[in-house]
Amino acid sequence: MRKLKYLLNIFIASILVFACVEEIENNIDFVDTIEAPTNVSAMISITQDNTGVVTITPTGEGVVSYSVDFGDGLNLSESINPGNSALNTYPEGTYDATIIAVGLNGEVTETLVTVVVSYSAPENLVVAINNVAGNPFDINVSATADLAASFEVYFGDQGPDEAPTPLQIGETLIYSYSAIGEYTVSVVALSGGAATTEYSEVITITNPLLMPIDFEDSTLNYSFVDFGNAQSTVISNPDPTGVNTSSTVGQSVKFNGSEVWAGSFLTIDEPVDFSSLNNIAVDVWTSEVGEVVKLKLENSENPDINTEVDMTTTVSQGWETLVYDFSASDLSQNYDRVVIFFDFGNVGDDTSYYFDNIRLSLPAVSNFMNVQDFEGVAPDAFAFGDVTNDGIVSNPNTSGNNTTANAMQTTKPVGAETWGGTGFGVNGSINFNGTNQIRMKSYAPQAGAVVKVKLETVAGNEAGLTYEFDMTTTVANEWETLTYDFSAAPDLDYITYIVFYDFGNTSDGSVYYFDEIEVGLGEYIPTNAPSVEIENFEGVAPDAFAFGEVTNDGIVSNPNSSGTNTTQNVMQTTKPVGAESWGGTGISVDPINFSSVGMNQIQIQSHAPQAGVVVKVKLETIAGNEAGLTYEFDMTTTVANEWETLTYNFSLAPDLDYVSFIVFYDFGNAGDGQVYYFDEIKLVN
Repeated sequence: MRKLKYLLNIFIASILVFACVEEIENNIDFVDTIEAPTNVSAMISITQDNTGVVTITPTGEGVVSYSVDFGDGLNLSESINPGNSALNTYPEGTYDATIIAVGLNGEVTETLVTVVVSYSAPENLVVAINNVAGNPFDINVSATADLAASFEVYFGDQGPDEAPTPLQIGETLIYSYSAIGEYTVSVVALSGGAATTEYSEVITITNPLLMPIDFEDSTLNYSFVDFGNAQSTVISNPDPTGVNTSSTVGQSVKFNGSEVWAGSFLTIDEPVDFSSLNNIAVDVWTSEVGEVVKLKLENSENPDINTEVDMTTTVSQGWETLVYDFSASDLSQNYDRVVIFFDFGNVGDDTSYYFDNIRLSLPAVSNFMNVQDFEGVAPDAFAFGDVTNDGIVSNPNTSGNNTTANAMQTTKPVGAETWGGTGFGVNGSINFNGTNQIRMKSYAPQAGAVVKVKLETVAGNEAGLTYEFDMTTTVANEWETLTYDFSAAPDLDYITYIVFYDFGNTSDGSVYYFDEIEVGLGEYIPTNAPSVEIENFEGVAPDAFAFGEVTNDGIVSNPNSSGTNTTQNVMQTTKPVGAESWGGTGISVDPINFSSVGMNQIQIQSHAPQAGVVVKVKLETIAGNEAGLTYEFDMTTTVANEWETLTYNFSLAPDLDYVSFIVFYDFGNAGDGQVYYFDEIKLVN
């Protein structure tokens, strides 16, 4: 019975084998697509006992078997499975062994490897140890030597029991250290016998200090040099809130009686790179508003080569970002020393200051536009949640940073709702166009009160059609500037401005004031905004041109006389398939000079087939496209197949006469055949 069962199993197995063979035969087409073996090489190891016994371990990718022609004219190995080795005994001499690698489809790749068998010590040992670009903790090692069979490398970071790393002839090793320090790298050249030759070199692993500086890297050496009886160190962030929640920061202590110019500096390993940005931002924490924080850049070899900028703190007991504009400095110099002075000009009194995140930056927002200052016609105001809108009153404290005549007053009576607030309709609309700030002067009877600002569209308080941001008062019974980050606000037209004082808390009858509401790096479009017409394409056609395979199609009838542009004629331009990413079209205009008209923005009506397209506007002088004689600004479309208003900020443009107006649609992308229109080019403020 047992024998019968055994025969039955054989029978079943045979059926399965034949079935599998048939299945394989029906599915072998993939073999034709397999490439020949790649990266074929070999590890060479010689027994160092003067016997000439050599172990060859083939390596490669896509290999099913190897064989080795030992190159001695006598011996050829049997088939070797991947991971196995072949042995051969050589007389002293140099041999070219051939590694024969066979792939799954029978394709063969052959590679020559050199086998050197010498019982003499290797000669003329040359070792190359170099840093790896982009990683200060990595080195590469290679070596050559006459009569060497292979090499062993000791990297010097693992103590006396370090196992050597094999290095083959013609190979380069890359090694990563875990910490900075000095290490002895040793390379031993092996022969076919017991004789060796050794080379050692002490290397230094350093982590270069470069911009940006954030004090978070424990491997970096933040070696402050102090002067004037100040002292700077790296400590844990004492107040990880607001704009700086990082773990570690720099602390500067200005000891009692220290010099008015006391400070500290760091020397960085590469000069500050001003090739693309010319502002430096620093997060600082000070206890007082109005303290001067000087940032100075020096050349470490010649400190007489220097430049400095002063900024003044606007926040007390909290982090803020100071942006230093070095655009007027000689940026061709090598500035590799960063010097910081807190409360410059005053004698020290043992106060501690904190700083962090020293980095190149875009310019600070300086071109704020006034939304409401309560000095003219009173806006339509309202209140809710039992809060009262007391209207425009005389400024209760015409000192500090708000000396205007009038301000808006609001009272939060005892018993008013925690969410009660007051607001008004703006004269026009606020649109941020993907950018970011609102600032407001605030006067409160207490520090630490949340002041929420909320913007609403014409649709009112509907989800997705509003945006709000919280700031906290830092002083009591003084004016201060609160700056609100609206960079994440939906790209909408906001017409209602609402302020919630002491939001979230039960009211105590306090009276509050706010004033000087401004929008920065966005746009505020008054209902009756003054403007100067540049071109509307309704009269004599201007001289037009195009380049980069873009076509200027000339003046055509408005393809969509609705929305923000109901004019008759517009300019059409096409970006054909394959047109250059930088292709554009332009017109000649009467000289534009921003200072002479007192306006620094250009507004156009744009019609594009898709949202999210970059529309660059560039102005050129009569000298054409020469450095320093042009200026450009990018905006992005937000709608498809509709007219929209794009407003370009030219406040930083050189004060020149510009005679060419150029538009680049879908800048940065090759043409795809789309047609675009623009119209109503105006100067606005």
